[in-house]
Amino acid sequence: MSPRDELLRLAALADSKGARSAVLSSHDVVVADWVRFKCRYGCKGYAKHLSCPPYAPSPEDTRRMLAEYDHALLLRFDGVPGREGARPEDVPEDFHPWYRDLILLVNRTVHLLEKTAFYDGFYKAFGFGAYPCIYCEHCVAEEAEGIVDESVRRKCRHMDLMRPSMEAAGMDVFATARKVGWDIGTIPCKDLEYGKVTRFDLVSVGLLLLE
Repeated sequence: MSPRDELLRLAALADSKGARSAVLSSHDVVVADWVRFKCRYGCKGYAKHLSCPPYAPSPEDTRRMLAEYDHALLLRFDGVPGREGARPEDVPEDFHPWYRDLILLVNRTVHLLEKTAFYDGFYKAFGFGAYPCIYCEHCVAEEAEGIVDESVRRKCRHMDLMRPSMEAAGMDVFATARKVGWDIGTIPCKDLEYGKVTRFDLVSVGLLLLE
């Protein structure tokens, strides 16, 4: 099967999970050093999840990896499953679990596509999800006391499923999405309070590298 045919097959599979998709060259995936600074300064999930920095690949690692691929599929998920009619005041201070269904949908779909492509013979296939991982209520990285290094990854309870998010690996999701005509932007928050979004038309983006 050609890469083009496989991408069409994967696009149909993504559609069955409620995701839109667009084919792009892996060389059009935008990577920038500033992205990791957004994780390190401002995100409440920093160092608490093995899918996130400092455990995720660095921007330089990501650039080198992308250079080894040509074909990719960008995935788009619109809205927040199970939160129709929600209001900003409904979002708790610890909002990560509140978005559990969305996070699982994105990351399980990415993993499904990666696994499907692998068993179709595209053995280089690798996926990048979105958001901090939520397969566990509390990640082993968050449970550990003191300085945590890369070796804690061996204790991951879902090593077969967990993948880094695009943003964690230094990918500029906004710029990459615009490469395929998706004009996505930030969502305003009530009183500029982190997480208290004023509307729930969120757009979540994942990526599959094929070969």
